[in-house]
Amino acid sequence: MSKRVLIIGGGVIGLCTAYYAARQGHRVTVIDRDRADDEGCSYGNAGMIVPSHFVPLAAPGMVALGLKWMWNPASPFYIKPRLSWDLLSWGIKFWRAATPERARRAAPLLRDLNLASRACFEELTELSDFGFVKKGLLMLCRTQHALAEESKTAERAKQLGVPAEVLDAKQTAALDPNVRMDVAGSVYFPKDCHLSPNRFMAALKHQLDQEGAHLSWETEVTGWRMDGSRVEAVQTAKGEFSADEFVVCGGSWSPVIARDLGLNLPMQSGKGYSLTLPKPRQLPQICAIFTEARVAATPMGNTLRFGGTMEIAGLNEEINPVRVQGIIKSVPTYYPDFTPQDFEGVRPWRGLRPCSPDGLPYVGRTARYSNLCLATGHAMMGLSLGPITGRLIAEILSDETPSIQIGLLNPDRYA
Repeated sequence: MSKRVLIIGGGVIGLCTAYYAARQGHRVTVIDRDRADDEGCSYGNAGMIVPSHFVPLAAPGMVALGLKWMWNPASPFYIKPRLSWDLLSWGIKFWRAATPERARRAAPLLRDLNLASRACFEELTELSDFGFVKKGLLMLCRTQHALAEESKTAERAKQLGVPAEVLDAKQTAALDPNVRMDVAGSVYFPKDCHLSPNRFMAALKHQLDQEGAHLSWETEVTGWRMDGSRVEAVQTAKGEFSADEFVVCGGSWSPVIARDLGLNLPMQSGKGYSLTLPKPRQLPQICAIFTEARVAATPMGNTLRFGGTMEIAGLNEEINPVRVQGIIKSVPTYYPDFTPQDFEGVRPWRGLRPCSPDGLPYVGRTARYSNLCLATGHAMMGLSLGPITGRLIAEILSDETPSIQIGLLNPDRYA
């Protein structure tokens, strides 16, 4: 049965949800607080599809690592000191979630979601060219210690059925001879892929136009109209939008939207940065992550994007130059032919990634409202999990059983 579906949020999660809902025959409207040309978190990211990322953000050891890093503004992970009950509450929940048992339970689900999303991307390439490249991912390690730690992850990956190869420096160089590397070795994940986020988002918008979906930009939510256990309409400065089904895909702004509905959605914004070299002196063919620096390097056509850092600073979109310099300084330590001067004149991008305390997104219906779904909190895997999230929500909207068991993603788990 065709339904009127109202999606709040025009990022990658919202547009993927809109696409799959429209393909199911629903009449879709998307509203977003930003302008149509705003390049938020869905545009400037590293563009990676990562079946290798089966370890949630709230992983064992992350609390200790975060405490070590948090007082260094240039470190890969930084919490801006501020008085905030939401931040303290989130931190306590993160600490409780960062256990081996929770990571073990989450791993098969994250694997299944990423592999299913990868298959969705392959299907979507038949509709549009968004620079989808299936050449894998290199986890580059400068030290033998880091390589030994990544080798443990490779073993866990293989136990989960995710292919992984541990390579020495010579084997790593042979795999991607286009760029000179200063590393002890790497772990290669052949199932990982990369693409151009800008081109993918443009492709989604084009497909939604073809499907007859309506997109309303600069349309911020100001309130709700409810009738008992049902949402009747969302209120905006541009008037009310009524629908049969509502989906909140508001990224880092989702907790504010949820609070107005009486829902508790613990989340912190993890600010990330990227810089894209239009004419890099060398262009690798395989995307990579600098393991110790936590910086990603992704070729996108003839350009090369470097991105990273996790800065917990609230809904603050200001660019912190110290964080940007941390990325720039890391590049020559892995790619020694690059210099900091290569980045002169390159405008840094920033985006806010929505991070739940347990590192898993919120996906599914809420118990409080019979016609409200949430799809948010994907942290650094928003692009990677965009298509499968959209497909799962579209199945739920069509009253179908989700094709993947998503009990761990219950949006009411912190209610």
